[in-house]
Amino acid sequence: MTRNEIFNKVAELITAQLPVSLDKVTLESRLVEDLGADSANVMILVFDLEREFSVEVDNDMLASIETVKDIVDYLEKNA
Repeated sequence: MTRNEIFNKVAELITAQLPVSLDKVTLESRLVEDLGADSANVMILVFDLEREFSVEVDNDMLASIETVKDIVDYLEKNA
């Protein structure tokens, strides 16, 4: 899966979870500040990502997720 394909899938999952449009989701978007996610949204998103990409997100990574780019970088390396 290419980086762009990963980003597109992540953006799709984010817009399914949060009340934001696809054009608001960029690599630089911060989940909390820009997209309005709270801790529950982030946890659900992580579960969705784990299921979609067949990867387990460890607690250290979970604590460091701030932007869409953080997610895409992690999935690119681990999925």
